[in-house]
Amino acid sequence: MTTTFPPVPIPFATLRELRVRDDAGKPPSPYTDDEGGAPLRCCLRSSTVGDRIALLSYAPLRRWAARTGADPGAYDEQGPVFVHAEDCGGPADQHPADYPWARPGALRVLRRYDSRGHITGGRLLELPDDAQAAFAHALAEAFADLATAQVHVRAVEYGCYHFRVDRP
Repeated sequence: MTTTFPPVPIPFATLRELRVRDDAGKPPSPYTDDEGGAPLRCCLRSSTVGDRIALLSYAPLRRWAARTGADPGAYDEQGPVFVHAEDCGGPADQHPADYPWARPGALRVLRRYDSRGHITGGRLLELPDDAQAAFAHALAEAFADLATAQVHVRAVEYGCYHFRVDRP
């Protein structure tokens, strides 16, 4: 199975910067994960016991805006994300076939952004048994709006950024 709208992890260059100083201006505090299960935004998988990880602040629109000349203004929000403390090589598959952390019953919000980095809409999605199909449908719906440049997927419970999907 190949996704029409592949999830995008935090880019390698961004991770190099964040592992020195995060988007809140703080150096990360890596630690050994003794529980496992942390959603790692560098490789789009969950951590395992013994992984060296860091919780840091990330502003997902910031570097994209600098690269494209967009001005997200107040939409340039930042929040906590887990990443491997050192380079992990990213996702095992550069074009993941599945959406990460897509467990039935989970609540996700899909926020649509235009080329300026402004929110143009959003959708609350409670994942059904076929979570992968639900994501595919919701993303097709989001990109049916030609103004949508990218979609950010976040957990509702904590508001954490999970991944980005770009217009194909």
